[in-house]
Amino acid sequence: MSRQKGKVRACMDRLSNNWEESMKITVLAVGKLKERYFTEAVKEYSKRLSRYCKLEIIEVMDEKTTENASKHEEELVRKKEGERLRKYIKEGAYVISLAIEGRQYPSEEFAEKLHKLGLHGESHIIFVIGGSIGLDPEILKASDELLSFSKMTFPHQLMRVVLLEQIYRAYRIIHGEPYHK
Repeated sequence: MSRQKGKVRACMDRLSNNWEESMKITVLAVGKLKERYFTEAVKEYSKRLSRYCKLEIIEVMDEKTTENASKHEEELVRKKEGERLRKYIKEGAYVISLAIEGRQYPSEEFAEKLHKLGLHGESHIIFVIGGSIGLDPEILKASDELLSFSKMTFPHQLMRVVLLEQIYRAYRIIHGEPYHK
């Protein structure tokens, strides 16, 4: 490689890496993690991610939902939880809400998405995870993007771990570091 090309490559690498130094990722979730195995997994991925980005996890209180709640009662629950979530959605942040109807990405494309957001000046990404009956439609409408990991339904506590693992995997991919496929 010529000396000039080497300088250009070094400059590109610095530019490419600088977006991460200021990248803030917030996971905004309804409900507290209660099971120790979930809290331990979140701690582990938080520790791993600390070398790539500034990670913040915010939990808002969930509403109690009766087992046989009517559609109207469920709407009220989602609305109350949505009001709590909105308090933490910052102006100018790129908001990605987890929703079953959202876009599904292969891990490599998800990594590319995060990388491009950073390169295009998005310094704060907020991932929103709803409660046991999903997100308030107003949160979904206000989101920049909807993301789905599967057409299947998963416990919202587990999705927090899955999301953090995929963000970690994305950073490993971005850096060309090995990670299990």
